[in-house]
Amino acid sequence: MTLATLAQQATQEVAAVLAQALPDAATKMAVPILNARRIALYGVGREGLMIKALAMRLFHMGLDAHVIGDMTTPHIGTGDLLIVSAGPGYFATVDGLMQAAAEAGAETMVITAQPDGPLASKARHVVHLPAQTMANDQNGPASILPMGSLFEAVMFLFFEILILHLRDLRGVSAEDMRAAHTNME
Repeated sequence: MTLATLAQQATQEVAAVLAQALPDAATKMAVPILNARRIALYGVGREGLMIKALAMRLFHMGLDAHVIGDMTTPHIGTGDLLIVSAGPGYFATVDGLMQAAAEAGAETMVITAQPDGPLASKARHVVHLPAQTMANDQNGPASILPMGSLFEAVMFLFFEILILHLRDLRGVSAEDMRAAHTNME
């Protein structure tokens, strides 16, 4: 296959997942984010990189968003929201963080490809992105993208579309977001 053909197939796969997930998943995710006093976010591996991208955009929108593991992550509790990623349905570290957040009174949200998975059953909010992950990349038709990359690619674009939706809901302009971007680069 040519590189152009590979790119076309990959973007078609991402578009197909987004078509299934939107607008319901974005609406489901927006309300708890807008109602949260503070937002803590966590993901492992490449999913964690996508979660960090979302945290940055939430910060650019003027929301009190933090990545768990950073030294400046504050205490969360009642009125706060923990957003975690668990594409395959379960990660032990995510489970522990969800338990700690719930015990502190925070709401929990899981972004997953497995809406019936063990972590989804524990979350107050479940955002389903129906994409192949590394957990199911050997069963049935496989994505052209390696391992769990389809889920991760979908996460990135879904989060950027979510930010556009949140920006409209909050009345935040592109210029407002740009003004919140770091000048320490």
